[in-house]
Amino acid sequence: VRAKKAAKESVSSLLNQRLESVLESEKNANVVFDILEFLESDSEEELLHAIRTCSRLFGTLLERGELFVGQLPEEEDAFAASYSAEEKYKIWMRYRYNSCIHRLLELMVHASYQKIKELALCTLMKFVKLECEHPLVKSDWDEHYNFPHELLKVQSILERLLQVDKDSSLLISRFHEFLEYEDVRYYVMTSVNYCVTKFMQKVKEAVLPVYQQNVFTLISSVTMPEEESELTNCLVKQEVKHKEQKVTKLKEHKRAFERMWLGFLKHKLPTSLYKKVLVILHDSILPHMSKPTLMIDFLTAAYEIVQAHTQMSERWILTCVRKQNLEYPDFYKKLYNLLDPSVFHVKYRARFFHLANLFLSSTHLPVYLVAAFVKRLARLSLTAPPQVLLMVVPFICNLIRRHPTCRLLLHRPTAPQNLLDDPYLMEEEDPTKCRALESSLWELKTLQKHYHPDVASAAAAFNKPLSEKEDDLSELLEISAFEIFEKELKKKTKNIPLEFEPAKGLFGKKNDILAQHFALE
Repeated sequence: VRAKKAAKESVSSLLNQRLESVLESEKNANVVFDILEFLESDSEEELLHAIRTCSRLFGTLLERGELFVGQLPEEEDAFAASYSAEEKYKIWMRYRYNSCIHRLLELMVHASYQKIKELALCTLMKFVKLECEHPLVKSDWDEHYNFPHELLKVQSILERLLQVDKDSSLLISRFHEFLEYEDVRYYVMTSVNYCVTKFMQKVKEAVLPVYQQNVFTLISSVTMPEEESELTNCLVKQEVKHKEQKVTKLKEHKRAFERMWLGFLKHKLPTSLYKKVLVILHDSILPHMSKPTLMIDFLTAAYEIVQAHTQMSERWILTCVRKQNLEYPDFYKKLYNLLDPSVFHVKYRARFFHLANLFLSSTHLPVYLVAAFVKRLARLSLTAPPQVLLMVVPFICNLIRRHPTCRLLLHRPTAPQNLLDDPYLMEEEDPTKCRALESSLWELKTLQKHYHPDVASAAAAFNKPLSEKEDDLSELLEISAFEIFEKELKKKTKNIPLEFEPAKGLFGKKNDILAQHFALE
């Protein structure tokens, strides 16, 4: 242990000496190679000391202005050209700085220790901040007040965060602290869109689960401000003349946010990612988009791919159909086809029927469409468990109350006597062609003979004129078989008098002929 401690102290002491030597005099510039050499070490401790030393070294040089500013010439040409000794020193040191940047980017990906990766990331972001304050590239265009000069560096960092074959979630979680800065968040959003588009074109739109999961982990952590007055926490302190720039405008942040998500979602994703996006879509993405209808292509793809989990997208559809007046292609046809026996047993049953109730709440829906939903639910109820029927029967009641024309399904004197002659086509996927309006709700008459008394009682409501007030479904959506069983156990039964004589034989009563031959001793 003492030997290891001594070794650590010796490395730290050696690097500190090299650092002081370089900063003390330009004559000791070559000592930088000794410091950079430690960045190639396999030892965790040596790498940690080397990164911290480089951070102090080049951070100081940036603040002193001892790195070349402008278009960097070729290193060999610089010494042949007519540069002053000071300029040659700055050019040479700028190349060493670039070597350090390149090595830190490599360590973000290939380092064996998580501490090394995180320290390399934090050091790079420190250099981004310092270069913004002490720009190395001159530009007359001050629209982005120095940050665009480092956009390529930001993209380089993002490219290492978004690895193709390794989960970068831990490193991305460390990067979250920098997304709290308004300017970093803005330029990360614009850079992600560029990086993803460029990379997906390179791989010819192939589905890359690890890479796309890393992208999702990064962009889903972006939190948007609610008010423009909140855009005050910037990594780079702004001057008065820059107060009106894009990074301080909420509409520009929303525009970058929208482009980032649309740029990511336009590519084909793994099924697992469709599910994850659908979960956060309504609360975390749509509120910050100027046109939620731009997401229609993604939703169409999600609907086709995530059939078993379509309920997760219903909340988003609700926003578009009811609030954005979006004409979703074949929406009610898709919703109609989701009604099958399995819908009564899925995890999201309550959410599904809650939203289905909202989708069918408009009184302007055509009668044939409502009749199709009513008839399909009635047919499915024949095999549904009682806890579901206690919700489905009032659900059908409410639909008929909203659309009085559908009452003809309850009172059709010309209904076929033979149920095999029912004109309703259960297997027809198109509600316009299922012939529901030609049928009747004989299924509800059948439910009046159900073995569960509560179900039979609910179905019996159709024997009387329906009231105008709708039934409250909120308490019925979550009801379970266990709750029904518990309710029955808690019921108080009345004492009913019964005629009873103790048995005196195997069969019959005391004087029965069978009792005489099979008497109990």
